[in-house]
Amino acid sequence: MRCVIARFPFELTKSGVLESMKAVKPEPITGDSVTIGRRQYPAKQVGEVITHQDRRDFSAGEVVRAMAHLGFTCRTLPKAAPARALSPFQQASAMLGTPLSL
Repeated sequence: MRCVIARFPFELTKSGVLESMKAVKPEPITGDSVTIGRRQYPAKQVGEVITHQDRRDFSAGEVVRAMAHLGFTCRTLPKAAPARALSPFQQASAMLGTPLSL
């Protein structure tokens, strides 16, 4: 399959990705991830291995899209819910803390 990562075209196959990642130890996952075989890899690590480019040159989304098209399971971290704004009264109460019981 032909895909573009970091403005460069790559001809990727599922078997080629499996072969490239076979001897690579997964790093801790902090964002988007790709399941290759029985291991989960960070998307940026997979992109670096298969393209031989610096991780700063591409986004995790580019790698996730390419790997999903090849049939790999990809996971993205859900966006964090925005923090609920406290009213002035709630903010003052939180700053004061809880009352001590005697």
